[in-house]
Amino acid sequence: MNNYLVLLAIITFSIGISTVIGAVAGLLVRNLPHKFHDIMLGSASGIMLAAAILGLIKPAAETPVGGALLMTVCGVFCGAFIVSVLDRITPHLHRLAGMDHEKHSRNTGVTKTLLFIAAIALHKIPEGLAAGVSFGTGTLNDILTVAGSITLQNIPEAMVIIAPLLTIGVTMKRTIAISSAIGATSMCATLCGYALVSIFSGALPFILALAGGTMLYVVSDEMIPETHSHGFEKESTFALIAGFMLILVLQHILP
Repeated sequence: MNNYLVLLAIITFSIGISTVIGAVAGLLVRNLPHKFHDIMLGSASGIMLAAAILGLIKPAAETPVGGALLMTVCGVFCGAFIVSVLDRITPHLHRLAGMDHEKHSRNTGVTKTLLFIAAIALHKIPEGLAAGVSFGTGTLNDILTVAGSITLQNIPEAMVIIAPLLTIGVTMKRTIAISSAIGATSMCATLCGYALVSIFSGALPFILALAGGTMLYVVSDEMIPETHSHGFEKESTFALIAGFMLILVLQHILP
């Protein structure tokens, strides 16, 4: 138990600090071309997809409890539905890039900066929850798959959000502060996810699948459309496949 708590602390910190590291890298390497932007986000999408499927949904379906498969299917759809509902109160990432064709009725009168922070923070909540929930699998491999995937994808994702922040007039100092706050959101969500599986262990397959469903929704509704908005669909698609294969290989290499 103590070893798990140490691992939880390490993973929670890693998930939080990776966003800040990505933000600093984005400040050092500004004016990223759209092609590089889409390739990075595409690889992050593949990493997230692998984490959802290999680290959460598959273990949920294989949990040795009655009705695990049914709970897994229901959990995935419930997770996607919850994020879909929450998504209606914040803008899509591609809206911030000027690519969104949907209308969000509650966006009127809210500054672009607040909308941007809300959108990114919203997407960090299911990721953090997924990392915490992964402890319910009881398998170090699955825990590291999910947590490592989220940590890895946080860096390129944070890099590509820097340009919009600077464009709307946010200073470098405040950009780092915002990134730190977003990282802190992920950390809190990770701890909440861990507590969730500890309290409701009987519904473990549903909870694991719920976290996986939220990640599937974010990848499909937000990340992939953004990578296909600038004419580099092929490159971002192969980057997604590479990201997925990276996690698959790492999962087989890890003990």
